[in-house]
Amino acid sequence: MFKHWKKGLVGAVATASLTLPLLATAEGLSDDKVKIGVLSDMSGVYKSLEGPGAVVAAKMAIEDFGGKVMGKTIEVISADHQNKPDIGASTAREWIDTEGVDMITALDNSSVALSVQGLANDKKIITMNTGAGSTALTEEQCTPYGIHYVYDTHALPVGTATAMVKNGGKKWFFITADYAFGHSLRDNTGAVVEDMGGEVVGNVNAPLSTNDFSSYLLQAQSSGADVIGLANAGQDTVNAIKQANQFRIVQGGQKLAGMLVFITDVHSMGLDIAQGLQFTTAFVWNQNDEAKEWSERFSERQGAMPTMVQAGVYSAVTNYLKAVKEAGTDETEAVRATLGEMTLNDVFVKDGKIAANGSMLHDMYLVEAKKPSESESEWDLLKVISRIPADQAYIPIDESKCSLVN
Repeated sequence: MFKHWKKGLVGAVATASLTLPLLATAEGLSDDKVKIGVLSDMSGVYKSLEGPGAVVAAKMAIEDFGGKVMGKTIEVISADHQNKPDIGASTAREWIDTEGVDMITALDNSSVALSVQGLANDKKIITMNTGAGSTALTEEQCTPYGIHYVYDTHALPVGTATAMVKNGGKKWFFITADYAFGHSLRDNTGAVVEDMGGEVVGNVNAPLSTNDFSSYLLQAQSSGADVIGLANAGQDTVNAIKQANQFRIVQGGQKLAGMLVFITDVHSMGLDIAQGLQFTTAFVWNQNDEAKEWSERFSERQGAMPTMVQAGVYSAVTNYLKAVKEAGTDETEAVRATLGEMTLNDVFVKDGKIAANGSMLHDMYLVEAKKPSESESEWDLLKVISRIPADQAYIPIDESKCSLVN
């Protein structure tokens, strides 16, 4: 399968290169500096997932890079998109038109991310989305300058849903965040379940930032489903799992599947509630010595261990700066072409490749929340169950709906 995937990737890169404008020959930095914009949910339901921690991660990347690129200053600016596509797009427009931003990252809301990616494409600015999940970013709405970096709603269920169906979870009921991300995650998870011989017996949509999941959980409880799939994230996931515990849903024989769970969610719930919860992630803070050293430095600043998307911001900023240095310019086509040629290795990713459709292809991990007795420290919360190779986690390039690879 890997050889088939790799062959498709090489062909796709070659095809996509024909769609890009000829590389500019200009060298140096366009305005004598590089400016990076971190656009995230700084105050809402996703604040702990990326938010202010994304700014910390970006600044750490710049410091570890040496503080300058090609002898010139690197700056970071940030803003709160408030989970509103219009605010995200207007902020990005101002950054590009008046602030001279060269790259935008974070974008932890799929509707915001799609809006900003489209705008940035029109203005020929690279976006390195680390927080949003919708596969539309690299499928139907892919762009030459949009990069989907950390995870997507195809990679998540490949690990989690596959494991749960194999263990007898054949019938699924979804509680879905009612916007682009939730719908994409539900649809992709449902496809995995059905491909493995399972079935989706029901779904209910819940507004973003829902505090009371009781009616949705009661519908799921009475559905006869083996598994209740939570196609949401952040505080919505935490609230749903805590309230499911109050209804004793797991004790009643049903299983919960958190389709997008972060280490901060497990920490918030506590292992008494979260123990045994399996989910798919791109990063575990103590998975090796390099990741542990960086994560502990991050925690000293942020007061919490990094989520996978915060680690992804560090990686994205680091590799963007490497590409600028390698290309000898911050000119967009040159930097994007260089990124496409690079093999990415850092605290977050090993042997990562950015495909022609913008998807950053890398291994994912199926993890499980530890029992309280297994935890040795406050943030020692997860154990790795299995590694999911990149060629299994992501949509094969030769099956992509992205116009850049057809």
